[in-house]
Amino acid sequence: MPEKKRILITGAAGFLGSHLCDRYLQAGYRVLGMDNLSTGVLTNLSHVLGHPNFDFVQHDVTKFISVDGELDEILHLASPASPVDYLRMPIQTLKVSSLGTHNCLGLAKAKSSKILIASTSEVYGDPTVSPQTEEYWGNVNPVGPRGVYDEAKRFQEALTMAYHNVHGLETRIARIFNTYGPRMRLQDGRVFPTFIRQALSGAPITVFGDGLQTRSFCFVQDTVEGIFKLMQSDYHLPLNIGNPEEITIKALAEEIIALAGGKSEIQYEHLPKDDPAQRRPDIQKAKSVLDWEPKTSRKEGLALTFAYFEKVFQLSIDLP
Repeated sequence: MPEKKRILITGAAGFLGSHLCDRYLQAGYRVLGMDNLSTGVLTNLSHVLGHPNFDFVQHDVTKFISVDGELDEILHLASPASPVDYLRMPIQTLKVSSLGTHNCLGLAKAKSSKILIASTSEVYGDPTVSPQTEEYWGNVNPVGPRGVYDEAKRFQEALTMAYHNVHGLETRIARIFNTYGPRMRLQDGRVFPTFIRQALSGAPITVFGDGLQTRSFCFVQDTVEGIFKLMQSDYHLPLNIGNPEEITIKALAEEIIALAGGKSEIQYEHLPKDDPAQRRPDIQKAKSVLDWEPKTSRKEGLALTFAYFEKVFQLSIDLP
């Protein structure tokens, strides 16, 4: 029997990274998880820490990465992903997508590994076209507060393509749209955990602007499957992974208020600078290249996510 494939997943203790660890263990891989725990938490991996095919190392990918033995694949997910985090750590955010990506690509070259880079819909900035296709170059303010994340990811894509073109590295680029589900942090700062936390505590739901800005939310298991399929494909250009079903932030707040029993009211606050008015992926390429599209309805995904946060919220208020 050939030895199991071995994969390195950076950002493994994060929301999406931990779910990808599960998916690759399920597929029979040996998984090496790496995280500096700046935003990730080990509790996301507690159920696999004793798994015979899983190892974890605490390491900052902006420092040189050394991995002993064979390495077949790399998933580079390490990066702050919430505006709360990347606005708090702007320089670290820029470094993890520049120096960190350079280190991961160098490791992939040394090990002859296939590598997938987790990019983001934020490369489209505040888009002037909708839905966003992979050919759209975006509308990003490079010196605005969100630029530290947006431009870091745009540079990450450029560096990855350079390694592909110059060194013949087998690369994949996933442009991941808004993803939600269990294991998001209660104080994450993104819209799902924020709205659910506020609704569970009976506090006002804080909606920025008039709430008519739209997002397209993809349940985490669907996003994971899209990334998994992209890694198995031979497609090296950027590919949108997301759910094209669009909803206004105000409507999402109303759905969450209803789930929580309808006690909260909506409180409108000033819209942050460069907040996108629209965000909706065109996933025609993912459908044709990967035979992939989301399967989880927002009603189903929201119910699963709400149930998870109810437990987390109860634990948080029970702590001394």
